[in-house]
Amino acid sequence: MSIARSASSLQLARETRERFVSATEGAIPPLARAIRDRLTTLASEAGTARAMQENRDDFVAFQGQATQWVTLAQTGWRKALAASAGGPGAVPSALRLELIGDEVVESNILSSRLAQLIHDKASFELSDLRLRIQHLEGTTELDSKDVLKPETLAKLLVEQWLAAGLSRGLWTRVQDMVQQGLVDVIVKAYENANAYLIANGVMPEIDLKSFVRRTGNAAGAGSTGGGSGAAPMDGGVPAAHQPQAVQRPGFGFEGQQQQFSAPGGAPTTTTTTTTGGSPLMIARQRAQTALLSLKRFVTARIGGDPGAAGGAFQAVGAEGRTMSPGSQPGNQVGGGVSPAPRAFSRTFAGAIAEAEAAYRMAATQYMEGAAEQATLMQQTAVDLRRRTAELKKRAPTTADKATVEIVALMFQAILAEERIPFSARVWFARLQMPVLRVAIAEPEFFGTLQHPARMLIDRMGSCVMGFDAAAITGSALEGEIRRVVQVIEQYPETGQRVFKLVFDEFVAFLNRYLTQSDTTQRVMSVAQQVEQKETMAIQYTIELRKMLNDMPVRDEIREFLFKIWAEVLAIAALRYGAQGEQTVMLKRVASELVWAASAKPNRTDRARVIQDLPQLLQRLRQGMALLGIVDEPQEAHIKTIGATLSDAFMSKTEAIPQAKIEAMAERLAHLEDFVSDVGGTADLPLDAHSIELLLGVDAASIEVIPDTAGAKVPEDMIAWAHELQVGNWFMLDHNDRVSQVQFVWRSDRKQLHLFASGDGRSFLIQAGRLAAYLQAGLLVPAEEETLTVRATREALAKLDANPERLLN
Repeated sequence: MSIARSASSLQLARETRERFVSATEGAIPPLARAIRDRLTTLASEAGTARAMQENRDDFVAFQGQATQWVTLAQTGWRKALAASAGGPGAVPSALRLELIGDEVVESNILSSRLAQLIHDKASFELSDLRLRIQHLEGTTELDSKDVLKPETLAKLLVEQWLAAGLSRGLWTRVQDMVQQGLVDVIVKAYENANAYLIANGVMPEIDLKSFVRRTGNAAGAGSTGGGSGAAPMDGGVPAAHQPQAVQRPGFGFEGQQQQFSAPGGAPTTTTTTTTGGSPLMIARQRAQTALLSLKRFVTARIGGDPGAAGGAFQAVGAEGRTMSPGSQPGNQVGGGVSPAPRAFSRTFAGAIAEAEAAYRMAATQYMEGAAEQATLMQQTAVDLRRRTAELKKRAPTTADKATVEIVALMFQAILAEERIPFSARVWFARLQMPVLRVAIAEPEFFGTLQHPARMLIDRMGSCVMGFDAAAITGSALEGEIRRVVQVIEQYPETGQRVFKLVFDEFVAFLNRYLTQSDTTQRVMSVAQQVEQKETMAIQYTIELRKMLNDMPVRDEIREFLFKIWAEVLAIAALRYGAQGEQTVMLKRVASELVWAASAKPNRTDRARVIQDLPQLLQRLRQGMALLGIVDEPQEAHIKTIGATLSDAFMSKTEAIPQAKIEAMAERLAHLEDFVSDVGGTADLPLDAHSIELLLGVDAASIEVIPDTAGAKVPEDMIAWAHELQVGNWFMLDHNDRVSQVQFVWRSDRKQLHLFASGDGRSFLIQAGRLAAYLQAGLLVPAEEETLTVRATREALAKLDANPERLLN
């Protein structure tokens, strides 16, 4: 469905896309350089023979094909811009049923991961831009291949990567660099696109209610039929992320068949290969399957094809008319953006408000009462059950009745969770009515794990379930949960936006709350400085390699500069500042050593070396002492350097020109102007002894778990480690001792992770070792699934046992 739009409106939409493509294509060349720097660093690192060969192969492959990939990607991106419909004729692509090969599935998974990350970071900006473009073009949805959709760019980058002859395995090893290099640029491009349209007078304020689309069917939420509109994504999950197996009882994945619903309505079966994946991916697939199962159950009982967008999870208008079938729930795993919330009847909205106010008062009385906690929770559950029954009687459609019942069952499960302290459970209960309001107005609440209301409840639940009641009651954490609930109650008409706002505020609070103790602050400070020091050492090593690339320098001197002196410069910069007197002096030592170790064909140069040698050796000793290299190890280095200097006196090779030495000294003096942040990807020299040597800190209270030299961990495990959420609880099995620990902090470069146990111990774990612990099952989430997913499963189990309660 589209309406005519003026040529100026369509031109403005085209210009917006052109500006977006111009902004994003410029990120591809810097991205390629960042990948090349990463691979260069890895290729120069020591490790097992196999790991070193793999790193060299990766470097050679990318070095040979990087330019072609950049060219193909930019050209393809421009072609995608030209191919974007950008006008009234744009409609979502229809669902096609076809067999696809394993390679296509694997490529789709790679691109979907990138697209999902962009969706997570740019949810609201992308949603607003979609609405403004639809307004300009008079359309109901963007084309599936529109350049404004994250999936389009992500898919193109992966396809052109493969077209350039680069492997999927290499992509997985650098995908974190791809994400770092692209996501912020794309989010900024969405922000600028919205700003550009607002500056041109396009919807400065978005009235979401005006985007509710109605059909002539007033039969209720279930009667969408299967005729018109785009075929939906099954449960909101794109093909690459749908569980590759038919669901059996218990929500497990068995076999290799999956059902899809054709546009005509009848389910069709196609065979694909199970993709597997990390436990994190499997958990997400299981969670998404739970949501999909609930949707199918409901739509099968209130009308509508289980495979079509409809049933209780469509937005229903004030008169019982449904939104267009093309209005897809968004912000899912790889899905589109969120649809506009619909406005429901004043009578029903008033009933929800009355129930909310009444329960708020009752909950306050419960908390102030003298009865036992078990009795109070039973009273709470009975009261909510009664109010649920009253709301169902006043619900205008069967879809609304079903939504009321499902939300009520979910909150029954949450209130029955005894691991949530009582004082926190009462505040959780007060969220039922705000969540019900959102679930009715925004149907994607039931179709995505990333809905802000779900994310907020899950994050608060995962945090409090590890504490005992005494630790929560009266604490700042309980106070923050109370504040969050009260803010949501104060803004009932803002939908998911208020949930997103308070979710971000709660995460920021956790970052402060969990790291407020003096001990944790000290550990964080030490860890950050260790990571910063090692990152600078990597940067300095890269720059020293560049400087010595075309100089005739002995291997012994090169090795000393790369492995020892780069570390010296890094720790000096950390302690004294990059331009501190001591740091500047040590930088100058590097160029002096290179000159002293070069050929000395004339007597004047030899005399100068002899005269300056005592001071040079003294400064070399001073630098090595910063690293704790003293006594015999220090003497061994001095002996090697001395022998090299002696050989230089008799060398017949060409001397290094003085101009080159002076240029090197100048570049070293301002080294920080040339280095780039390589992300701290190399192994950190992390152990209690090195921390004490580095900063003079007693590390006895810190259990340091460093990376294992030469160990290789799968990229999906590294990705899992990077996605752990601060505040979540885990069971840590370290040295045959199992402890319940809370994840309290991650360093800026995601190399160091701090976990705290209830008995005051701290565990500082490097990224590679953390990934290995996750893979080996030595670090296990205390909860296998989130609070709302578990509540969804329990609600579905009750509905499956007693289907009549859905509408009664």
